[in-house]
Amino acid sequence: MVEFVLIAFRVLYFLVIARVILSWIPIGNPNNTLMNFIYEITEPVLAPIRRLIPRGSLPIDFSPIIALLLIRMIEGFVIQLLR
Repeated sequence: MVEFVLIAFRVLYFLVIARVILSWIPIGNPNNTLMNFIYEITEPVLAPIRRLIPRGSLPIDFSPIIALLLIRMIEGFVIQLLR
């Protein structure tokens, strides 16, 4: 059970990183299946953070950074509960 939870958190963590990296790369086809998959998985994590911390006039979206920190914190908490 602990291993499954660890894998799930790690996958989510790396999908957020992949989304950040892919946001810097111009993709010709906006209907890219991989991009759609990554956005569908990560948007429920990033959207609430964006609502709490509005971007305003800043050129950088800090929600992925905050999401990565929260994912690690929640992962540690959940793993401690399961052990």
